[in-house]
Amino acid sequence: MTRRVLVTGASGFIGKPLVAALAKKGFAVRAAARNPETLDAPEWVERVPMADLRQPGDWGPLLEGVTHVVHLAGIAHTGQFTEADYQRINAGAVQELAQAASGKVERLVLLSSMAAIRGPVAQDIVRADETPAPEDPYGRSKWAAEEALHASELSWSVLRPPAVYGPGVKGRIGTLVTLARTHMPLPLGALQNRRSLIAVQNLISAIEAVLVSKEAEGQAFLAADDNPLSIAEIVTVMRTALGRPAGIVNVPPGAIRRMLRMIGKEEEWERLTGSFVVDTSKLKAIGWSPSVETADGLTEMMRAS
Repeated sequence: MTRRVLVTGASGFIGKPLVAALAKKGFAVRAAARNPETLDAPEWVERVPMADLRQPGDWGPLLEGVTHVVHLAGIAHTGQFTEADYQRINAGAVQELAQAASGKVERLVLLSSMAAIRGPVAQDIVRADETPAPEDPYGRSKWAAEEALHASELSWSVLRPPAVYGPGVKGRIGTLVTLARTHMPLPLGALQNRRSLIAVQNLISAIEAVLVSKEAEGQAFLAADDNPLSIAEIVTVMRTALGRPAGIVNVPPGAIRRMLRMIGKEEEWERLTGSFVVDTSKLKAIGWSPSVETADGLTEMMRAS
């Protein structure tokens, strides 16, 4: 029997390479996106439109003949939406999808977020089976989506990645890319925090693993590259990839904090200086391992951008 996988959010930063990877693995892929005509995918990939998740919709047509689902669609952690928006799009749609898919698909994989269980900074190592404690509307919506799967009769798996990087990345990693491309010195040398990242290729291999693993059923996993880096190390790798000196200077962290406070960006201080290290041992126990080293992945990203 042909395995047919529905990928929602297929036109996004993760969705595009995932569709190509699953097709290469032998899945028949149904790629669902708001604008499916923009998908750059193999010609044998089925492109279908997806309804606006702000309103309840009928998942039946998208699920017809499908054996597996990877749900990527949703709204990101931007702060531009209300709590109700996050709950409707990130959680309500998952609940409806789970109800529609129950008894019809072999596995649904939900791409959740580290925000479902923690805030942006963690002094200790973050583990997969700890008690969730989301701190913002986005995180609460992601945890609510996971709870919707717990309450369903569906065979499901959840992946919670930290910051994902790769060609075309946006968000905070995209901001670091922009800074790394400048020639100005950056006052990051005194920051010794460590943060886990994940290359988009490693995240895709993690999705592939939990999509078919019997041991992954009904489980939530953390996926990350092996070696956490400091912000200074990340920028150094980026600039080295461009053939440029690191340009990292030592400035007392307190001075950076005062500067960010003056321009109303004190929250960025926590994300800039705080640590967030992820334990991936649970995912590795079912046979997954990251194939891309962080320095190599960041170098490839910079040279491809």
